[in-house]
Amino acid sequence: MTTTLISPFTIYNRLVTNLEQVVKGQPQAIRKLLAAFASGGHVLLEDLPGTGKTTLAKALALSLQLEFQRIQFTPDVLPSDILGVSIFDQRDQSFHFHKGPVFTEILLADEINRASPRAQSALLEAMGEKQVSIDGVKYSLGDWFFVIATQNPMEFHGTYPLPEAQMDRFMMRFSLGYVTPEEEVAILTSQQQSSALENVIKVCATRDEIQALKQAVQAVRISEELKHYMVAVVAATRKFAGVQMGASPRASLALMKAAQALAWFDGMAFVTPEQIQEIAVPVIAHRMKIDSQARFSGVTEESVVKEILQQVAVPI
Repeated sequence: MTTTLISPFTIYNRLVTNLEQVVKGQPQAIRKLLAAFASGGHVLLEDLPGTGKTTLAKALALSLQLEFQRIQFTPDVLPSDILGVSIFDQRDQSFHFHKGPVFTEILLADEINRASPRAQSALLEAMGEKQVSIDGVKYSLGDWFFVIATQNPMEFHGTYPLPEAQMDRFMMRFSLGYVTPEEEVAILTSQQQSSALENVIKVCATRDEIQALKQAVQAVRISEELKHYMVAVVAATRKFAGVQMGASPRASLALMKAAQALAWFDGMAFVTPEQIQEIAVPVIAHRMKIDSQARFSGVTEESVVKEILQQVAVPI
């Protein structure tokens, strides 16, 4: 007996509806998060405490029939707390490896910038290659491995900046921001009779359905002209005045994949410049580094990307 899969577009709408039950007033954040997940990238949520970063990450994990682990990063977290550790067993006189929380399918790295650089670096190989090397042995994390990291703004006490190589592993960085007063009232109403997130969010997609969603996104067409356009936008960050370090070629690849997801979410079989422009700032800005003099003058990574989008000619 064959099982008939639901339309990938139906699965997407189900996920949006599920997430909007608990993450109110954040349709763009949900759209970006699902675009990253559907296109195989990792997400960094950067915002003030209490804006719903952790809730959004947990809600996605609960919506999917995938394994979920959470790491609460603190200054005393060690790489072994993330990756695992080999313990000597006196019974058979040998070491046995005990897997850490990184061995999962959806990993919530909560307040990642509160951990030391040593602990942060433990995720580099995992995010870049979906594998970890421990004691000379390589362990695969599987194709589903997806990291949602949250961090507080850098001016907060007890934070460590993520290294450039780590930032480049994230497909997107974006913020949620504060909701409108009306939406905040709706949050109060929904929480008036407190209910655990697990009781509100139910699984709404199977593994086969999620795989169908990912395959549908990969099948979205993108023209050679738009590929050249994306490369031109990313390359412009490397020679922009005041930019100390521009975006890497990984940014071009992430931009293409994210744009494919957005195009498919919009019901289109091909990418348009509008999807590229919509997602360019979350995909590119965090990979750049502005020199101190330009930053003192008010230049930000986001403003540079927006200016580049206005300067680079859009294919017709």
